[in-house]
Amino acid sequence: MSRIDRAEVERIADLARLELADGEAERMTADLEQILGYVESLEALDTVGVEPTVHAIPLATPLRDDRAAPPLDPERALANAPERDGFAFVVPKVLDEDEA
Repeated sequence: MSRIDRAEVERIADLARLELADGEAERMTADLEQILGYVESLEALDTVGVEPTVHAIPLATPLRDDRAAPPLDPERALANAPERDGFAFVVPKVLDEDEA
């Protein structure tokens, strides 16, 4: 039985705001099916006693003290802004009112 079908791929694409052509939707369905199969095979591995890692070799992660610092001067922060309104950046609208 298939773990994912074309309708699910189209729903995911819609949620991600992606437009897929017919051929792309079919290819993505097959690709995602393969990915899910690979993940399923990983679930069969015995990982008891294996420490979680981010890198294959140990790396030092230097941390700095978390100390409060004075905020950046608003004039300096906006000095190179292409457009501003008072102490705010002006950016293009990305969502329609009905999508919010």
